[in-house]
Amino acid sequence: MASPNGIATQAAAGRPGMPRLDPKEAKSSVQSLAKGLRVLEAFSGGADEMTLSEIAVASGLDAGTTFRMLNTLVSAGYVVRIPESRRFRLSLKVLDLGFNAIAHKDLRAVVRPLLQSLVDEVSEAASFAVIEGGDVLYIERVRAGFTRLGVDIRIGTTIPAAVTSIGRAILAFLPEHRLERVLATPPRHPSASLPTPERSVLEPLLAALRRDGYVLEKSIITPDLRLLAVPVIGADGWATGAISVVAPYAQSSDENLKARALEPMLATARHIARAQEATGSTSSVAAP
Repeated sequence: MASPNGIATQAAAGRPGMPRLDPKEAKSSVQSLAKGLRVLEAFSGGADEMTLSEIAVASGLDAGTTFRMLNTLVSAGYVVRIPESRRFRLSLKVLDLGFNAIAHKDLRAVVRPLLQSLVDEVSEAASFAVIEGGDVLYIERVRAGFTRLGVDIRIGTTIPAAVTSIGRAILAFLPEHRLERVLATPPRHPSASLPTPERSVLEPLLAALRRDGYVLEKSIITPDLRLLAVPVIGADGWATGAISVVAPYAQSSDENLKARALEPMLATARHIARAQEATGSTSSVAAP
């Protein structure tokens, strides 16, 4: 039987093929989050607008749970109530999740071979990161051989942007309104051991970066590492990300690391910027 907008009514068990919630995994999962995701998954190309009862049937949830999930998703901006009706639809905010994932995947494909060439040349580990919210997000990382240095920064790691050298390398080359927005955004995982510097401390650091075009210092996260970071500057003159190289502090002086790595890093940053422009995979960091 078809619903008023032509949507075929699903069986009470939910849309065929939709994964069920496994009671055995309840102890290691957040069931309310899983139910909220089921509500989002209930919408499809053939069912872009649905009533509460239709969503409940399609998601396999009871009406009360569906009502609470929808209210939460509406408040968070992922679902929209259609005015003067009892219908709901997904908002464009849902697309942001997918587009961000696609953009980062494309960015990794662009960055990895260039980062690998840099590591081959300087024989030190290298990373590429972008700004996301109030954090710096590590998109790609290439080790030098099998050596692990201190804390293992993994792809997907987020750290408050103003805390890290690679984050400040981006912040220094953002337009003023974007810089203010990043600094006003709370970090995803604030840490008492890594406090965000006061503006009176941060501003001279950013000014030095703008003057020199790079930052070279002892890692605040792993003190036995020396870190060199440079921005990736897009065609509009603003940062789209940054790359960093780390070396054991006891085995490399500032002068040695700069002499070996700075020019190759600047060249790699230019190559990444050109590749981003050519493929359209530039980060939203530089967006107005």
